[in-house]
Amino acid sequence: MNRIVEKFNYLKEKNETAFIPFITAGDPDLDTTLELVLTLEKAGADIIEIGIPYSDPMADGPVIQASSTRALANGTKIKFIMDKVKKIREVTQIPLVYLLYYNSIFKYGSERFFEQCKKVGIDGLIIPDLPLEERSEVIEIADKYDICIIPMVAPTSKARIKAITNLGKGFVYCVSVNGVTGTRQNLNTDIKEYMDLIKSYTDMPKGLGFGISNAEMAKAYAPYCEAIIVGSAIIKLVAAGGTQEEILKRVYDFSFDIKNAIK
Repeated sequence: MNRIVEKFNYLKEKNETAFIPFITAGDPDLDTTLELVLTLEKAGADIIEIGIPYSDPMADGPVIQASSTRALANGTKIKFIMDKVKKIREVTQIPLVYLLYYNSIFKYGSERFFEQCKKVGIDGLIIPDLPLEERSEVIEIADKYDICIIPMVAPTSKARIKAITNLGKGFVYCVSVNGVTGTRQNLNTDIKEYMDLIKSYTDMPKGLGFGISNAEMAKAYAPYCEAIIVGSAIIKLVAAGGTQEEILKRVYDFSFDIKNAIK
């Protein structure tokens, strides 16, 4: 069974909300990326999103865009990320998800990309710019390698939610607000109404992301979904710099608070 599906089944039995943090591969370097994954798992993360840096990340706000810029400046490439994930898999079986843009898969070669993902132990992909017209072809290859294509919906999706979630697997990434990623003081979307609408179209677990920036917000929104996704707030802690030990401690403390708030 796919690790993502297995994890949500386990958490459902425990009546527990998943914590899904996001980090950018290669920011500040790939060795720290490996340590961040292990640190996040120790802090209570259930699934970890690893962003593959891209030069024009359309769904990302300035914080994550800057992390991609730093990673690319360091020479981070997909083949190096794959090698590092393979090393991560030697020490943990936590579900791992790549968040990346469709052009990265296309340039790498779709079949080759999915084959490599399977080989190193990636469980799912989030592809924010995957066109509906291209999706069936991508899902066909993903299914061959037992990799979940995780659909993304937004408050503006409405009647399109059924088409977007159809054939998707793992969980639904529910964008909490219109716009790009980034920390916010509050969400201006009626989250209960939004989650109920998504639930009417699919029974997949719902992961709420974009804008959740602290434990209080996570706790407030956890009752409406099966997972809380946190990205920019963690990337800010990484970007604050210092030694690797200092970065890992900041990320651990913050993530520990988030997980404990949503249990």
